[in-house]
Amino acid sequence: MKCPFCKVDDDKVVDSRASSDGFAIRRRRECVACGRRYTTYERIEESPLRVVKKDDRREPFDRRKILTGLIKACEKRPVSLDVLEAVTETIEGKVLEAFDREVPSTYLGTLVMSELKKVDQVAYVRFASVYRDFKTVQEFLDELRPMVEGRAAEGRAAEGRAAEGRAAEDKSHDGKPGEPESGPRRERPKA
Repeated sequence: MKCPFCKVDDDKVVDSRASSDGFAIRRRRECVACGRRYTTYERIEESPLRVVKKDDRREPFDRRKILTGLIKACEKRPVSLDVLEAVTETIEGKVLEAFDREVPSTYLGTLVMSELKKVDQVAYVRFASVYRDFKTVQEFLDELRPMVEGRAAEGRAAEGRAAEGRAAEDKSHDGKPGEPESGPRRERPKA
């Protein structure tokens, strides 16, 4: 394999291991000529999966396009490239599991949004705004509303659990709310 830096076809494999999903082998290579290291992936070549676009065009499925979209959505967000590669692997695995020859682009977009929402909600909204082609602020707010309401519901549930915990704690203190729990009082012997 040619080195991506000096273009010499002389390298050695330094490390080799299976990817997390088991569908690829990750190899760390070192160029003998320039000494720089780079990573390659070995995958099974399958019958090419094609993506059916909204206008009915077909193009080859390209996992790099998914990763590029995720990277753009997560720009300046605290999400590592390793996490984005893992999300890409998850998406690719689900697509290959569900489709043999053609996958609708709408399915891909929905799957990317679903996985991205689990990783970073700001990145999810960024991706959704481009993917769904928001034209108005209202469309943007409509997308945010379920997330905000979900957070509010989570907050109310946590408050309810905390209140139940305080009520149970109050009952365990001999029916005297606010008084710290203590055992029977003992008199200290006088010295």
